[in-house]
Amino acid sequence: MVEIRSLRKSFGSTDVLRGIDLTVRPGEVTVVLGPSGSGKSTLLRTINHLEKADQGWITVDGELIGYRRDGDKLYELREREVLRRRTRIGFVFQSFHLFPHLTVVENIIEAPVSALRRPRDEAIAAAGRLLERVGLADKAQAYPRQLSGGQQQRVAIARALALEPKLLLFDEPTSALDPELVGEVLDVIKDLAGQGTTMIVVTHEIGFAREVADTVVFMDEGRIVEQGPPAEVLDRPIQERTRAFLSKVL
Repeated sequence: MVEIRSLRKSFGSTDVLRGIDLTVRPGEVTVVLGPSGSGKSTLLRTINHLEKADQGWITVDGELIGYRRDGDKLYELREREVLRRRTRIGFVFQSFHLFPHLTVVENIIEAPVSALRRPRDEAIAAAGRLLERVGLADKAQAYPRQLSGGQQQRVAIARALALEPKLLLFDEPTSALDPELVGEVLDVIKDLAGQGTTMIVVTHEIGFAREVADTVVFMDEGRIVEQGPPAEVLDRPIQERTRAFLSKVL
């Protein structure tokens, strides 16, 4: 589903991604761990072309993201085509990013109606089903300010699902939540994993990674230091840097 090869990204003189190679198979959950500043969020943002890679390439479901290939060269696509391809990738941010002036259901149907040109009635019906799926069927007409942080994040997940994406990206989806609200969001993500949704999740929730991930990736200083099944990376890490990190968070 996802192929990342030789991916590099710098901001000024700071190298943030230093040659990332990663494969995610359909239906798999890949959890990315690492200290702050290791490049985890930038990796997600390059996958859906919110950040442009300096070198390397990314494909999702066999299609280049942000570029077209002509021989050995890559050419950046026009913004309209980038947006079209981006609709295949759902992104859930740590800070929800709901539109405060729109109701829950209006937040969910905005992209399907405006980007995919779906009939409004059809989009509203689909939004209702998604709200049931995340346990918020009774909140369709509420505004974000009337919801708890956990409820807002579940709406954000429903909004991402409304585009029927091939891939879901989660950037620290519980880091902005009070501890007692973390579980309700992780339960929704676990449910999606059980239904075979392909996901890449950046998180510090080690228990979640152990329970749900097919692959755990540990990043440090813009590189993938170690990757493999949770039982190997979390319980029997090979690299000293991985062991040092886990000793502080477990």
